[in-house]
Amino acid sequence: MAGTSSMIVAGLTAAALATVGHLGHRAAETVPPDLRQRASGSPAPAPEGPRNGHPAAPPPRSGQGQRVVYSLGRDRVWLVDEGGAVRRTFGVSPSTVDPAPGTYRVTSRSGSVTGSDGVPVEHVVRFASVDGTAIGFSAAVDGSAPVLDPRERTGGIRETREDAAAMWTFATIGRTVVVVP
Repeated sequence: MAGTSSMIVAGLTAAALATVGHLGHRAAETVPPDLRQRASGSPAPAPEGPRNGHPAAPPPRSGQGQRVVYSLGRDRVWLVDEGGAVRRTFGVSPSTVDPAPGTYRVTSRSGSVTGSDGVPVEHVVRFASVDGTAIGFSAAVDGSAPVLDPRERTGGIRETREDAAAMWTFATIGRTVVVVP
């Protein structure tokens, strides 16, 4: 009995720490450069690119032509057209299982399903599988961010509902998805 209680408390603590870490990371991404400089006392890093609807360029060595680019290290996606112009870029919430860097193709899509974490999701675009865990982009119907439990194998890379709708329109079956570190 005492072992079960301690396992439950440990699990809840791990989930809470993962959630706080994720929320802290997301909050840090939205701090304006001038505030970062004042808080740290050092120059703020250069922004990724203009923010007025003119998205930044995709990472180097992320392929050619029309494609989805997903950066594991930056938790960011770029939708790139045939000419190499970025049509949209946005941040995402990663899953607990990452695909290996490489080139994939969209293999399946679902308008709405229940995600591997039990949350109803929409605009699901799948492109990889890791040890039986399907990897894909989706949005929670209620707009929530995932609560990551490192002990659970989930493959849903969460987007906002607006970003998921754009992904759904862009990433049809067979579309190239390039995963970079």
